Amino acid sequence: MIESLPAAIGMCLERIGASGARVEPLTPDASDRRYYRVRLPSGDRVVVALHSAPFEPGTLPFPRVAELFQAVPLPVPAVRRELPDLGILILDDLGDVTLQAHTGARPDHRHLALYEEAVDHLIRLQQRGAELFDPQLEPFRLAFDVEKLMFEMDFFVRHFLEGCRGAVFQPSEREALRAALRAIVDPLAAEPRVLCHRDYHSRNLMLHDGRLFVIDFQDARMGPDTYDLVSLLRDSYVDLPEPMVDALIARFRRGRGTAESDEAFGDRFRLMALQRNLKALGTFGYQASARGNPAYAAYVPRTLGYVRRTLETDARFARLRELLAPKVPELQ
Repeated sequence: MIESLPAAIGMCLERIGASGARVEPLTPDASDRRYYRVRLPSGDRVVVALHSAPFEPGTLPFPRVAELFQAVPLPVPAVRRELPDLGILILDDLGDVTLQAHTGARPDHRHLALYEEAVDHLIRLQQRGAELFDPQLEPFRLAFDVEKLMFEMDFFVRHFLEGCRGAVFQPSEREALRAALRAIVDPLAAEPRVLCHRDYHSRNLMLHDGRLFVIDFQDARMGPDTYDLVSLLRDSYVDLPEPMVDALIARFRRGRGTAESDEAFGDRFRLMALQRNLKALGTFGYQASARGNPAYAAYVPRTLGYVRRTLETDARFARLRELLAPKVPELQ
């Protein structure tokens, strides 16, 4: 079986003394990393994360952010070993049950308890993140600033509207659209910042040994306190009942202990949700139009539904809806 695998995987198995191990490719994510489950001769299992190229020792974000998240503490997979010359990390195997899979399997009273646990993880991350602040660590140096947030909006225009939907813009239309998107970005970039996971949704939360583990956190950075909450509750991969969403928002706000009014928090939540959902559409469009990967097309309707709801219910976004609706019929 080793012959059918990338050479780096075979070299990895030889180096760790597991040449006869069973290797199982895992479902890839939207990155250029590939993952393999290795069943070691001892009976133990690990996950091998193969990066697109070798990396310099000590430079890969994942192990450094894992150490930070462990200090919070959050349950994350341990990094067993780094093999920089092969572009490989060897990680704990957390199994296959994501929060998405658990939620989609059947209605279950445990869904609420798991989502409450996910919200509690966020509260802890934000509170302890402030206490652990260290400007030498990359997650505290990176931020959802104007440049980053506008990059994501431009990505949405290029890969979803133009690349996936074939939209054509006159110069005046493009200028107006960018101004409407900038009106979303500016207030978000001006908000006080907390430590964010950056991709905190049901595919990146794993149920293992009765606990909810956090994965795919290597892009952690500073951003609005609503960023990860929006990722969790306006998730492209699952439908959550609105009463449950309301209850989880209330839990988050109690845990954070802020005196902000319901109206003010709701305004900030919808603003963040709109940016985050448009960003997700850009990612889905990129996968389809640039990488020829149709796997994410199934999640476009739900994400567009979130966008439409926000555009319809918040007068701040009337101009953006006027500009998008002719290009995206689902938003009309």
